[in-house]
Amino acid sequence: MSVKREDSRSRASRAGVKKHIVALAAAGAVVAALATAALATPGFNVVSATVWARGEFADAVDIKLKLRDERDVLHVPDAADTVMQQIVIGPGGHTGWHSHFGPAIALITIGELTVYSSEDPACAGRSYGAGQAFVDSGQGHVHLGRNLTTENTEVWVTYLDVPPGSGPRIDAADPGNCGF
Repeated sequence: MSVKREDSRSRASRAGVKKHIVALAAAGAVVAALATAALATPGFNVVSATVWARGEFADAVDIKLKLRDERDVLHVPDAADTVMQQIVIGPGGHTGWHSHFGPAIALITIGELTVYSSEDPACAGRSYGAGQAFVDSGQGHVHLGRNLTTENTEVWVTYLDVPPGSGPRIDAADPGNCGF
């Protein structure tokens, strides 16, 4: 049996390389965050976006949602916080392009909301009126909601799997598939 010994210089060299890698990773994260913020598409004429409730699950929760027309199951293992928010969008207003950490369940209470997906090259929006609800898959699905009416639109959203201390929205850059 042989024992390989390290001298203090090679340990110090590896430690220096590790510190350098950590510093580069941190710098990269800052640059990515700044680039995302610079490319983000802020909302327009959003009258209010009030978080009314936030809570963490008391027990471990494993959420699975399946939409009838979709083959994929939205899976949220060990779900984080749930957030409930009321959003009022004025006439001609929009949410800006964004996504969510986990699935979001939206209920239109007043007016109409037209939702556009970054994954739709034709940019064909889908409209939802008062009393209708829909599920956004979240988990990186970039979308935008527009109020194309002349009255306010009110939407109540329940966001699932929001990391503690984070907001429910992740700003995104314009994907370029829509002409607005």
